[in-house]
Amino acid sequence: MNRVPSNRRQFLQLLGAAAVVGAAGPPSDQDASAEDAAVTDQLPIIDTHQHLWDVTKFKLPWHKGEDTKPLHRSFVMADYLEATKGLNVVKTVYMEVDVAPEQQMAEAEYVIDLCERGDNPMKAAVISGRPGTPGFEPYIRKLAKSKYIKGVRQVLHGDTDPPGFCLQPNFVESIQLLGELGLCFDLCLRSGEVLDAVKLVDQCPKTRFVIDHCGNMSVTSIDQAARAKWLQGMKEMAARKNTVCKVSGIIVTANKDWKPDDLAPNINDTINTFGDDRVMFAGDWPVCTLRASFSQWVSTLKHIVKDRPVAFQKQLFYDNAARFYGI
Repeated sequence: MNRVPSNRRQFLQLLGAAAVVGAAGPPSDQDASAEDAAVTDQLPIIDTHQHLWDVTKFKLPWHKGEDTKPLHRSFVMADYLEATKGLNVVKTVYMEVDVAPEQQMAEAEYVIDLCERGDNPMKAAVISGRPGTPGFEPYIRKLAKSKYIKGVRQVLHGDTDPPGFCLQPNFVESIQLLGELGLCFDLCLRSGEVLDAVKLVDQCPKTRFVIDHCGNMSVTSIDQAARAKWLQGMKEMAARKNTVCKVSGIIVTANKDWKPDDLAPNINDTINTFGDDRVMFAGDWPVCTLRASFSQWVSTLKHIVKDRPVAFQKQLFYDNAARFYGI
């Protein structure tokens, strides 16, 4: 796509302009602040959590209930490109959408085709799978041959997934297999079960893990014991060097009249816990639209991290993802 190199040129030009100003003498605090704002406005973005679904092709069993009703339609690449227009999203990583199990291979083939086409920013994919089931090994061995497939996810906070589900021996063996194949596993689970996931990570030292959505701690929760348990789990998880965390998702746990400051504690705790080089921006579109547009989410996160160094912001929005996924 033509817009990708153009955006990169703009970014480099901005950095070059900042260098010229620096050579002319130290800028004032106001000048430096303006330069930083200009650079961060043009930061290239890798969206590590891009959902797409076409209801004419796939069945999504979770398409029921009033709470997700706005999502009960197709959201395809053209919609995504419109939603992210002007935001310098230069690359994306597809995230599985919990299709009916019998359609998992079709979903994988669908996104591989999107990655190959070159008319969109998708460069990689994390696909659906059911670790621990008899058909998982042949399924994932076949798909691991694709250079676009980077990992697997099974949502672990569903009604049929009790606490400790991820610690079943067959499940653990499947996650160990992912490590052997060079694939990662996304952990999308209840906030109170992050400590369970730590036990899984300890049994799979060769597998890389991604914590989705800041560990899914609700921003509206006033249960201090629950928050303490979540944060303990996040700290334990961050102590394992084969883990990273996506900064995303929690906006849907906010009240309808949310403000950036409502999200800031969870986001700052996540960043401070995992460190500058192990956090990645994720859009979680279109799920985020239950509370905010893609643009609003990006603007909110930029506002929350605005006082952190520009170098870190580039890591958060681009560098860490490029390194982790090899894109």
